[in-house]
Amino acid sequence: MKILIVRFKQIGDAVLSSAICNTLKKSFPESEIDYVVYEHIAPLFKNHPYIDNIISLTKEEQKNPLKYIAKVWKVTRKKYDIVIDIMSTPKSEMFTLFSLGSKYRIGRKKKYRGFTYTHKISEPADSKDKVDKFLKMLAPLEEKYKILYDNSYITHINKKEKENMKRKMKEAGIDFSKPVFICAVNSRRPEKIYPLNKMECVIKKVIEEMNPQIILFYSPAEKEFVKNFHSGLNNSKNIFSNIETTSIRELAALISNCDMFFGNEGGPRHIAQSLDVPSFAIFSPKSSKKEWLANPSKKHQGVEPRDIYPECSSLSYKDCYSLILPDYVVAEIKKLYLQCYRDM
Repeated sequence: MKILIVRFKQIGDAVLSSAICNTLKKSFPESEIDYVVYEHIAPLFKNHPYIDNIISLTKEEQKNPLKYIAKVWKVTRKKYDIVIDIMSTPKSEMFTLFSLGSKYRIGRKKKYRGFTYTHKISEPADSKDKVDKFLKMLAPLEEKYKILYDNSYITHINKKEKENMKRKMKEAGIDFSKPVFICAVNSRRPEKIYPLNKMECVIKKVIEEMNPQIILFYSPAEKEFVKNFHSGLNNSKNIFSNIETTSIRELAALISNCDMFFGNEGGPRHIAQSLDVPSFAIFSPKSSKKEWLANPSKKHQGVEPRDIYPECSSLSYKDCYSLILPDYVVAEIKKLYLQCYRDM
């Protein structure tokens, strides 16, 4: 059986959607699972135990309609038995349009769309989180097959990759005899950035109360932002912004060597959870912790304004964000860390 899953979006969406790959591979062990993602995200799924082939869309293919159509046509010549269009946009539906011979062509039910789907899935009203929402797209397969649902999502970093990054971290001054935290002070979306003065306060208090080493990571495009933020912290000896990662896979290797992740909610935090590195996320007023903190546990927690004041929607965006006080964040980080490591 050949299965194609289409999910070209950003990091968090791609990581959470990969639970579909896990479920399908466990349900059909002899199947060939192909996963369509953006080119810059593709390396994250290298050596994934439940994905056979990563199909990446380049920026040029994304922007050029003719090259995009040519790519979709080439991919679909494989003649898949099942095509799952998680995106369910006019653009992504081209994968099912060119796969009319596929027995199952599954997408979301949307007005004036989905004419090439064999099964249209309505927006679920009872999903626990994003992962659960994605997995409900497999319901049509239950008519004929036994589906072994698995809501976990994983990233596989091998021993060599982890050791290479660990060596790089040591060269940058990291002492692995002491706790190593990694912090997301920035976000691809500006509205998801916790106020910088408050983040400064969180970092200072975490250092004061727990004395960890804190790595401020960044993409090449974020380097100046993070370096400026670091200088505002008086270049504390506990803080490191000198470990550059040039790809998403290097970032995953960096996170895999840390004891804890904290900071703004986003794709990197999802990577931390997929690596089972304890994480604490700060959610913006427009983000939903219920949706995006999939599979919460004692190792993976977060806070959103509604946790502090349930009626926060009546407040301005700025006032809503201000409900999340640094003292609260630090107390939660400390509690989570102690829960995870007290027995070690």
